[in-house]
Amino acid sequence: MFKKVTRKIRSAFQTVQAVVVSKKAEGYVDSGVKILIAVVIGALLLALLYALFNTTIMPTVTSKITSMFSYTK
Repeated sequence: MFKKVTRKIRSAFQTVQAVVVSKKAEGYVDSGVKILIAVVIGALLLALLYALFNTTIMPTVTSKITSMFSYTK
């Protein structure tokens, strides 16, 4: 019984030691790159929508609303 507990404690200690010794930073770098890509793509998408609304959609909507509420005969 004592040997079994000792083996489990030793195994847990080795696992913790392996995690501490491992100095990988790929999780941080990958997350940073993903966030940066998402921000850039989001900014491009917003710029595209802004340009589309200002040049194509809004002038058409404005002219149609003006013609609908035009009371001149």
